[in-house]
Amino acid sequence: MTWSRSDPATDWSSLEHFSGESSALQRLWRGFIAARCFVAAVLLLLQALAMVLGQSMQPAAVALSAGYVIAALLAARFAPFKPIRGVGGAWLSTIGVDLVTFTALQVMQVGSINYTPLFALPVLMGAVLGTSAVGLGTTAAATLLLLAHATWFWLEQPTDTSPRFVQAALTGTGLFVVALLAHELARRLTREEAVAQRNRGAAQMHALVNDLVIETLSEGVLVIDAQGQVHATNPAADAILGQGLAELALPFALSAHPAWAPLAALARQTFSRRTPQSKEIPVAQAQGTAREVRVRTRLTQTRDRHTESLCVMFLQDLRELEARIRTEKLAAMGRMSAAVAHEIRNPLAAITQASALLGEDLVDPAHRQLTTMVQQNAQRLSRIVDDVLDVARARQQRVLPLGEQIILDPTVRTLAEEWVQHAQRQGVLLALDATGSDVRFDVEHLRRILVNLLDNAARYAGDREGSIQITTRVNSAGRPCLQIWSDGAPLEPAVQRHLFEPFFSSESRSSGLGLFLCRELCERHGATIGYERRTLSPTGPEGNEFFVAFAAAETRLTQ
Repeated sequence: MTWSRSDPATDWSSLEHFSGESSALQRLWRGFIAARCFVAAVLLLLQALAMVLGQSMQPAAVALSAGYVIAALLAARFAPFKPIRGVGGAWLSTIGVDLVTFTALQVMQVGSINYTPLFALPVLMGAVLGTSAVGLGTTAAATLLLLAHATWFWLEQPTDTSPRFVQAALTGTGLFVVALLAHELARRLTREEAVAQRNRGAAQMHALVNDLVIETLSEGVLVIDAQGQVHATNPAADAILGQGLAELALPFALSAHPAWAPLAALARQTFSRRTPQSKEIPVAQAQGTAREVRVRTRLTQTRDRHTESLCVMFLQDLRELEARIRTEKLAAMGRMSAAVAHEIRNPLAAITQASALLGEDLVDPAHRQLTTMVQQNAQRLSRIVDDVLDVARARQQRVLPLGEQIILDPTVRTLAEEWVQHAQRQGVLLALDATGSDVRFDVEHLRRILVNLLDNAARYAGDREGSIQITTRVNSAGRPCLQIWSDGAPLEPAVQRHLFEPFFSSESRSSGLGLFLCRELCERHGATIGYERRTLSPTGPEGNEFFVAFAAAETRLTQ
C-alpha cells in the first residue's frame, strides 16, 4: 500500500502504511537496540571501575546493571521490529525497562554519578519509533520520575533542594523539545521514504516498458554517454552492426572496435554541438561487404545541470528501408496488376473460344496442332491470371479435386531435366529417395516452385559438380519433402527475416515476388516451405537449402 494525502489523517499515517516495510525505521530500530546494549555495558563497566577505585558500591546497583545488560541483549536477540503504538509489550520490554533501570540507578546515586542524561535514550526511542502519544507519554513519564526523585530527596534531606527541582524541570523541558523534534523528523523520514518507494516503483515500471520497447524495436538503438561508453543496446543493433556486439559486457567503449569508429565520432559530434545529427555510414561486417546504415542521434533532456545527458543513437539498415519503400511502390503496382489481370480474362476467354471454333473447321493436322497450342497457352495464361488475382484479393483458394495428385519422384525428375535443358546448367545432381510417394499438388504449380528455387540457386551457386543438388525424401513425420541445395554464400540475417515476404529482394532488379508466390502456392496445397543453412554430409561444405514438405496425398485440403 502506498501513502497519499487522501489516506486517513493520522499523526503517523505514513508509518501506519509503511510500518512493515520502512527500511529507514528498521535501521533506526537497530541503532537504538545497539545503543541500549552499549549503555548497559558502560553501566556495568562503571560499577566495576568504582570497585577497582575502592569506592563504596551497592550490590543492588551491580545486580541492576547486570540485569539491564541481560535485558538489552535479550531484546536485541528476540524483540521484533514494529512501531510502538501504545504501552504494550514492545514498550515495556524496551522503554519501560530503561525508565525503571535509570530511575533506580538515579535513586541509588552510586558514587555520586548523575544518571539523568540516560533518560534521553528511552525518550528518543519513544518519539522516533512510536506515535506522538507514545513519545510525549514517555517524555512525561521520564519528567515525572525525575521530579519524583527530587521530591524523595527533599523528604530524605529537607534542606535547600530547589536546585534539584529546577534541574528536573529543565531536564524535562529539554526532553519534551527533543521528543517533539525527533518525532517530526521521523515522520518526515517515513513520508520521504514513502514517496521514494512510490517513485522507485514508477521508475522500475518505466524501465521495464522502455526495455521492452527497445528490445522489440526494429531500429538499432545504442545509448552512449559523453565518454563514449555504451550503456544499452538492443538485438536490432547487434543484427545491424554485427562484430559480436551482443556478447560485449556493458558498458563498453564504442571506439574499441575499428568498424564502429565512425559511430563514436558521430556521438562525440552530437555532444560537442548539442544538436541532433544524421548521417549515412558504411559499417564493416564480420562477413560479407560493408552495410550502409543510416544513423540518427538525439540527446536526452536533463532537468538539472548535475544530471549528465546521454546520446541515443538510432540505426537503420538502408537496404531494409529501401525494401519497405519498394514494397509500398510495388504494392501499388500489384493492385494495378490485379486490375490488368482482371481485364485480361475476357480477351483470353475470347481467344480460347475462337481457337476452339476455328479448330472445328480445320482439317490440316498442322493447323489443328497450332490451334491446340493456342488453346493450351491461353489456358495457361488464364491459370496465371487466376493466381495473380488470388494473391491480390486474398480470396478463397480453390479446392483441388481428389484425383489431382502426382507421383513425386518422376515428376521432379521431369521438371528438373526440363529446367537443366532450358537453363543450360551443368553440375546439377539428382538424389530422389521418395519412391512411390504420391502428393496432392498441381503439376504446373510445382513447376513454378521448382523453377523459382532453381533460378535462385543458380544465381549464387558455383560451377563445380554438385553445386546444386535436388533431393527428395520422406521426413520423420512421414511427409514427402523436396529439397533444393546450393553452395552459395550464407544469407544475411536481415534477408532471412524477409525471405518469403512479397516485394522483398536483395537485388534491385528483382520484384521480390518469386519466393512469396512459392509460399502462397505451397499453402494452397497444404505444403510448407522453409529455408536453412546446412551441410549435406559431415565433411561437405555448407550451403543454402530451400525445402518443401508436402501434405499426404489422401488428405482432402480446403482453404
